[in-house]
Amino acid sequence: MLFKRKVQLAVISDVHLGTFGCQAKELLQYLNSIDPEILVLNGDIIDIWQFSKRYWPAAHMMVVNHLINLIAGGTKIYYITGNHDEMLRKFTGFNISNFYITNKLVLTIDKKKAWIFHGDVFDVTMKHSKWLAKLGAIGYDTLILINSAFNWYRQKRGKEKYSFSKKVKDGVKSAVKFINDFESIAAEIGINNGYDYVVCGHIHQPVIKEIKTEKGSIKYLNSGDWIENLTALEYNYGAWEIYKYNEDELAKSIELDFSTSVSKKSDELFQELICEFKLKAS
Repeated sequence: MLFKRKVQLAVISDVHLGTFGCQAKELLQYLNSIDPEILVLNGDIIDIWQFSKRYWPAAHMMVVNHLINLIAGGTKIYYITGNHDEMLRKFTGFNISNFYITNKLVLTIDKKKAWIFHGDVFDVTMKHSKWLAKLGAIGYDTLILINSAFNWYRQKRGKEKYSFSKKVKDGVKSAVKFINDFESIAAEIGINNGYDYVVCGHIHQPVIKEIKTEKGSIKYLNSGDWIENLTALEYNYGAWEIYKYNEDELAKSIELDFSTSVSKKSDELFQELICEFKLKAS
């Protein structure tokens, strides 16, 4: 029987199911290695911007099935909408069983308040030039696809992986400034509202750090992504940690059965979810 780590709270974001860059298999191994009380899906889980019926691998469907099985098994799951799955924002307030859809979330954890949201609200490109943001998303996905082929070749030659996009982000001053501004704005608003933690995604930069201003301090956390960094946030026993798949040998050793189907209870829940979505959308 597979040993699963007990996790009080896990936060994942920027999975981008439905794109070539999505690391669904690795995410499945991670999800199969933990037993979370609460799981927060902090935006861009399904990439509706680039969704195509022509590309929906078995591993991507298995992620959805696994989440449904978690809900059916009693795990509380919050789905916070992001920009790539913004279509789901019309379902804000939706709740069935242990599953909730919302645009932002405030959780009280051990008497401390965590303000959790995706983060695209701070993105000027998203607000004023959505078509440019969508074009950039396609370019990013293409870059990741090329990068994957490049890294396959490097690994064959015994060399370490190399990230094109990280090199671009680290080398372009405007990208670095955007990340710094993003973190500062999130922290400032969090401090003004009396929160202890501010938890984001969106910028694919996993980090935990204390940010201080003239009005106080707050712990800023970002869960990263499942395209390049393969990271998540975990909270246990009063402490936050960044989970890194690439350093988890146990998760990487988990063998996945792609013939596994959802349970009857999970299938009934999935059908109920679909019916509720159709009613809301009509």
